[in-house]
Amino acid sequence: MKDLIRKLVEAWGPSGYEHQVRELIQAEVAGLADEVAVDPLGNLICRVGRGGPKIMVAAHMDEIGVMPIFVERSGYLRFAPIGGLLPSTLLGSRVRFEDGTIGVIGVHDAWGASRTTLPDLDSFYIDVSDGEGIAVQPGSPAAFWRTMDERGTRLIGKSMDDRISCAIAIETMRRLNRRTPNEVYFVFTVQEEVGLRGARPAAYGIAPDIGIALDVTATGDELKNHRMAVKLGGGTAIKLHDPGLVVPPAVRDWMINRAQADGIPHQLELLAGGTTDAAGIQTARAGVPSGCISTPCRYLHTVSETVDLRDVEAGVRLLTGLLSNPADV
Repeated sequence: MKDLIRKLVEAWGPSGYEHQVRELIQAEVAGLADEVAVDPLGNLICRVGRGGPKIMVAAHMDEIGVMPIFVERSGYLRFAPIGGLLPSTLLGSRVRFEDGTIGVIGVHDAWGASRTTLPDLDSFYIDVSDGEGIAVQPGSPAAFWRTMDERGTRLIGKSMDDRISCAIAIETMRRLNRRTPNEVYFVFTVQEEVGLRGARPAAYGIAPDIGIALDVTATGDELKNHRMAVKLGGGTAIKLHDPGLVVPPAVRDWMINRAQADGIPHQLELLAGGTTDAAGIQTARAGVPSGCISTPCRYLHTVSETVDLRDVEAGVRLLTGLLSNPADV
């Protein structure tokens, strides 16, 4: 599974430009679904099974990035964010454009005021000069660039949010091998980082009975971090609440009972900031009872997002167990 994760997290695909990731996933799921389609917005929808409760499983393909909007006379690019950027992580970061061009992010007065004061986003720029001129022009999106590395059971890379969940969905499809008493729609969604824009229309079209988002979540085990019970290596996280979603008790108990029955390491997630595709699914049509299975992840929205393979495996086992049995929500 590590080879699949590496392939996905190193792929290029900022919000709204997920086509390369979608092509990779289409190749991986060939033969694993009864029906595969791409909707008008770009969501990849894979149906497994027919009859029984409709379950929508959503994992988003996109990642945060930057959009150049203006070229200074000096040749540097000014840019706008694609998704939630953290200014404290930008200086010196590399971004990659679709044609392979590598840019480096700089900031005004890096050795002066910027050393002691966190600059705002307008103070940053991208250096894309190739020595002869400007290698790319405004309107060419870029994603952050870094290869994936391993440290024991820990995997470190950019876009674990949310390609690790795409890997969990694909591995679950492999283990199901097209056998489920439910009608499951694995949806690899677009544009989650810019407002859950893919999940909402996908859910409207599918009209599921139950929604499950797969995503990452923060941890409370970093130094002087916010207080949170979730920790890396503690098992898959079953969401109870976040600012966009209050998980219905029936969905919460369905997940917890399955984890307990199968002896799956798990922890309960109460997230104080952020939300997932489940928030978009739950308000589709007349409403969809929705929950979320989360992978604990350190250093979110950086090029060094860190997950533990043991938590990933626990997530695969939980999702496989839920979908292998009749949904009783």
